Amino acid sequence: MVHTLLRSIQSWLPRRIRPTPTINDRLWNQTVHTLPFLAELSPTSLAQLRVLCGHFLQEKEFHGAHGLKITDAMALNIAAQACLPLLHVGLPSGEITRNPIQALNWYSDFVGIVVQPGAAVAQREVTDGVGVVHRYSEVLAGEAMDRGPIMLSWQDVARAAELAPQGKNVVIHEFVHKFDMHGIQRGQSPDGAPPLPIGFLDKPNAAAAREHWRSVMQAAYSQFCESVAMAERFGGEAPWLDDYAATHPAEFFAVTCEAYFVSRERFAHEFPRLLQLYDGFFRAAPAAIRSGVHYPP
Repeated sequence: MVHTLLRSIQSWLPRRIRPTPTINDRLWNQTVHTLPFLAELSPTSLAQLRVLCGHFLQEKEFHGAHGLKITDAMALNIAAQACLPLLHVGLPSGEITRNPIQALNWYSDFVGIVVQPGAAVAQREVTDGVGVVHRYSEVLAGEAMDRGPIMLSWQDVARAAELAPQGKNVVIHEFVHKFDMHGIQRGQSPDGAPPLPIGFLDKPNAAAAREHWRSVMQAAYSQFCESVAMAERFGGEAPWLDDYAATHPAEFFAVTCEAYFVSRERFAHEFPRLLQLYDGFFRAAPAAIRSGVHYPP
């Protein structure tokens, strides 16, 4: 498999009739072995993830920054982590698809993935409440842009296995932001509340589902922010997850999603109510589909 060749003339075909791109067995096995949170998946889920990765690689373009050469192994490593949240999720429309590869619609607003050798430095500018402009530099391991590309630091991507016990994963973090960006208008910011599947947690309607999501998320976010403040100001025990999650609800969503996918047991202990919430979102597909019983599109 050569990732540049996966973007062949077939990439313009609808996914439901497009031949499934092949992935080299050795490269796939190497990727799964490298990432322990993938090795824990069932054989059926791994097979489905492999199909998703093939289509993902056919649809996306990788660009190495500062002379970084993107190898097949690097591209597949990123694809496997990026597609993990898609395994059993519904569509952005709220519908539950019987063709799992249609979950790639969550990533339909961009093509490019820029991979930096290490962290990038971004120049920021904000205006405060009295009109004073503040300029500063921010060191980034990744960034997702609304209707734009995703940037990743390969140095951080390559540490995925090492960082998993800490609930950290930069690829999942940035790609989950894309879920949160669906449905927002240009100029708006994500807020940690992605479009929910129809029938989410058996709520009677979409309004009730949204209210439940926001209520649970707000309670968890407030508690996390309080834990961070107690640790910083009074020497209390630091929370398990990166305190960056306390900066904004959208970052709390992305940071907790990292942990949900790469360290589920610890996540369940730390955030039991979020576990139920995220299961309702990321495992929205019926059990028959999750178990590998696929139906015609």
